[in-house]
Amino acid sequence: MIRALLLLLALAAPAAAEEVVAALSQDRVSISTSFDGSEILVFGAVKREAPVPDGGPLGVIVTIAGPDEAVIVRRKDRRFGIWINVEGIDVERAPSFYAVASSLPLATSLSETEDLRWSISPRRKLRAVGATDMAGDTPAFLEALLRVRQDAELYAVKEETVALRDETLFSAEIALPSDLTEGNYDTRIFLTRDGAVIDDYATSIFVQKVGLERMIYNLAHEQPLIYGLLSLFIAISAGWLASTVFRYILP
Repeated sequence: MIRALLLLLALAAPAAAEEVVAALSQDRVSISTSFDGSEILVFGAVKREAPVPDGGPLGVIVTIAGPDEAVIVRRKDRRFGIWINVEGIDVERAPSFYAVASSLPLATSLSETEDLRWSISPRRKLRAVGATDMAGDTPAFLEALLRVRQDAELYAVKEETVALRDETLFSAEIALPSDLTEGNYDTRIFLTRDGAVIDDYATSIFVQKVGLERMIYNLAHEQPLIYGLLSLFIAISAGWLASTVFRYILP
């Protein structure tokens, strides 16, 4: 009886006035020895059953987040003439890669409340995860983590880079760096109006090493002893070969 009532309520609920219909140029990325990055094209349309509603301009926000990882952020200080780690924080989960692209400036298309609710901006994405205090100024350490990853091009915010035509068709190109972590890259698309999220769409991109990269990765993680001995053998062989060549070149 309760299930039937919930089903009737769901069927009676009005559909969203504007909905996302989207797709990706590729949903799998293969990392080989020649891989130097990739570009993902995100494209789609806004589905409506009625004319464009009144209000502020429509905003489209696209985010791609790599697999989460634990991060330790520390601050160095000079003590007794040497630089040492003094305090820091443990971030239990932080995206290994995070990119945000939008059709409007984020401050225009997204309110602070909605950003806190959906964890869209890089700063909110980090604040949404658990950070265990080991220091007194946690926000400063999170800002430092953001700055370091932005400098390494692992985090990026590209405002006004989503092309939106007639508030209906949209497209965006997001660059993926060469040093990607394997796993699922969660992709989200948000429609916003007057600072509020009115619809969202989620999919994922699977990143995997292939060929020689896959063989080396598996060997290093599944048989570390053999990997270490093989690396040592290669290093010794390369050194012996180099010394032999130089002995013939330089009498």
